[in-house]
Amino acid sequence: MIPALDGSPLYLDYNSTTPVDPRVTEAMRPYLVDWFGNPSSSHAYGAEPKRALARARGQVSDLIGADAAEIVFTGSGSEADNLALRGAVLAAETDRPHVITQVTEHPGILETCHALERLHGAEVTYLPVDGDGLLDPAALAAALTERTVLVSVMAANNETGVLQPIAELARITHAHSALFHCDAAQAAGKIPLDVRDLGVDLMTIVGHKMYAPKGIAALYVRAGAALEPLIYGGGQERGLRSGTENVALTVGLGAAAQLAAEELADGGVQRITALRDRLHTGLTTRLPGRIHLNGPAEPRLPNTLNISIDGIRGHELLDAVPEIAASTGSACHSGDHRPSPVLSAMGLPETRSLAALRLSLGRWTTADDIDRTVELLARAAN
Repeated sequence: MIPALDGSPLYLDYNSTTPVDPRVTEAMRPYLVDWFGNPSSSHAYGAEPKRALARARGQVSDLIGADAAEIVFTGSGSEADNLALRGAVLAAETDRPHVITQVTEHPGILETCHALERLHGAEVTYLPVDGDGLLDPAALAAALTERTVLVSVMAANNETGVLQPIAELARITHAHSALFHCDAAQAAGKIPLDVRDLGVDLMTIVGHKMYAPKGIAALYVRAGAALEPLIYGGGQERGLRSGTENVALTVGLGAAAQLAAEELADGGVQRITALRDRLHTGLTTRLPGRIHLNGPAEPRLPNTLNISIDGIRGHELLDAVPEIAASTGSACHSGDHRPSPVLSAMGLPETRSLAALRLSLGRWTTADDIDRTVELLARAAN
């Protein structure tokens, strides 16, 4: 256990954000204290920060099977999404460019698409999902036109953990000569990813979803893919994201990427899957007939369990169990709880959506944590 979680409520909200791994903090420390130089400087003070950026770029690229030169560091996942979508649209030589996404994407994608429609005259198609939250590849194929410049589909949904058929969707997209962007904020570090195998042109990676600090992310940009920058200036990050780099945060993302790769190679997926299933089985046993899984059993992130419990709303249950920190299937607006747009798009009735809980596990979740969670939730639900 790390100090941030010691003695606190049971943390089962890793899909929202992760604690910073102490090893990441230690990797960053020299670049907050000693190596303060500008990595663009030609003198000695810039040399080590420059090397640190290159090292971090290699660590992130290794995690996703890319080349180091294809990694562009950004200040957040939303910025990376904006660079991918807006950059592709503005770089395209097409009148009224067409973009395709799905209705259950993260707001970083959906709001960017709305802005592209409003400000740049783009046409956007928002594809539906089925009852499991999956996008039908045939629906994508039918929506593509000669004006389509970009398709953006997330690897894993942040609420249900459902995994989209990215390789198939990218193949269909490329048959129409469009770019494919994948927001992998939730998937990176939790499951193996290889941009070559998947066939994606652009991929978003987010630091605070994988035990690095907030305020650092990266966009994989396939060599040869054309993007217009969001931020103009001194030409840092291949000219796609100007501004003096935050070396300490970038080092943190690189260290987190290396730790994630090591964990994946050492059975991390199997460990977290077993804990997730232990949680699901325990609740089903204690609350027979009342537990409903939202989304598919597979394909799904190994750490994510989204369930509805008959007879009680999710926010009421969590209010009754302050010993657990988790998320619900509703959004609160001035005290009015409304169903999650993701669960609504899957066709779930309002009562089931409002009853939903998202329990997301992480690096420091233990079997004892799972058993205590089962006991607390079952007692409160009864």
